[in-house]
Amino acid sequence: MKTKLSPTRTIAQIAVFSAVSVLLYLFLKFPLVGLFPAWLEIQISDMPALLAGFMMGPWQGATVLAVRTLIKLPFTSTAMVGELADLLCGLAFVLPSAFVYKFNRTKKGALIALAIGCVCTVVMSIIANYFILLPFFIKAYGWSAIMGMFTVVFPQATQANFYTLYIFLSVIPFNLLRSLVCALITFLVYKRLQRFFNFVFKEKSKKQEDVPVEIEQEEYAEDNQTTVISVTEEE
Repeated sequence: MKTKLSPTRTIAQIAVFSAVSVLLYLFLKFPLVGLFPAWLEIQISDMPALLAGFMMGPWQGATVLAVRTLIKLPFTSTAMVGELADLLCGLAFVLPSAFVYKFNRTKKGALIALAIGCVCTVVMSIIANYFILLPFFIKAYGWSAIMGMFTVVFPQATQANFYTLYIFLSVIPFNLLRSLVCALITFLVYKRLQRFFNFVFKEKSKKQEDVPVEIEQEEYAEDNQTTVISVTEEE
């Protein structure tokens, strides 16, 4: 099923989701002390992009991630390497999820889409850490600093087994936890948020009568049937 949105509504929704994503990216992040190394911080800034992908489409969700990353770059503390890795992991999460859900807009389809997104972002996090983040941080700070922080959590770690322990005991469980949190929030609030946007733009359309725009209100459907309410409005 396709949702036809006016350009104004699309731009407005992307702006809202991008702003929320930036705020989450800049201000809502924290380490899980004692469970993972201090440089791994939980943050859920992918969640607004995931919502945008579900509501508007995969490329709109990717646009939210791109805007978030560009706004964050002037504040980088990792020579933009960390932002690049976050962008790759975000795209691996949002694009597969949104593409799958686009063709199966049911509760079961949403769960499958989110599960696929979680798997894809975990795989991308392994690739990004192994080939981008770890080489950068080791070169920038040295093995002694990295091992000093890592052995606080995993005393048995040595330079020889660092990569194995870090990937399997930190990267995989950390990113799985982070993606599951984003997926759960998205699944719980998506339907209500879509209704809210439909209400806001429905009210707006009463004041503008220039361009007719067909809007389809889509909701989670039962696994064996899909309910679509088509509303023709004028903006």
